[in-house]
Parts: sequence; structure tokens; C-alpha cells
Amino acid sequence: MALTYTWAVTSLKKTTDVALDIDNVVVQTTWTCTGTDEDGDSGTFNGATPFPLSSVDPATFIPYEDLTEADVLGWIQAVVVGSYQEHVDEQINKQIALQKDPVVEVPNGDFPWDPTPTPTPPAS
Repeated sequence: MALTYTWAVTSLKKTTDVALDIDNVVVQTTWTCTGTDEDGDSGTFNGATPFPLSSVDPATFIPYEDLTEADVLGWIQAVVVGSYQEHVDEQINKQIALQKDPVVEVPNGDFPWDPTPTPTPPAS
């Protein structure tokens, strides 16, 4: 099943790198990755990615006020690779599978052996 992915940054944390004398250095991101299949069913993974101050390269540093969401998503997506990307995909696919074939919890008192079970509504 092919998925279409939509990524979004949901929050940032920033600090000052005293050693390099750079203000507003992004050191933490939270984000979502939503995968949608051809039927329109989707699942969302919520992630957090830290960026240690030791990874700041003054030569390629982008001032905070000049950052775009695409810049930050590029940093995140460079980390979400290999087994991490497989984990994200697995979680999204589990959510989609539950939409297609939901698991319905049967409350106590509605078991088939109870005297007058309440009919369980069909899954939609």
C-alpha cells in the first residue's frame, strides 16, 4: 500500500550557544508525520528530535528569523531514516489497519453468555 506523507513541525525549543555567541539556536523539535493511503485512511506519528549544540556549524547556521518549516523538516527527515523510518511507517500502518478493520471492545455485561446482551452496533 503506497502512502502519501505530510510532515509538520509542531513546536521548537531554542537557546543561545554561548561558545559560538549565536542566539536562538534550535535544540529540540516536535513534529508529526501523517501517512494517507489511496482510500483516504490515515495515521499520524508524533515525534521529537533533539539537535545538540555540539552539532551547530557556524558556516551553515541559519538565523532563527530566516528559518523556514522546510529547513527544519529537512533536519528532522535527515534523522528519521533506516530503522527509525521503518518504525514510523509501522506505527502509521497500524493506525490505518485499525481504521479498515477496527477492534471493538465488548463491555462486561454484553458477552454472548450474559442473560440479555446488548447488540453491538456494526462497525462503520
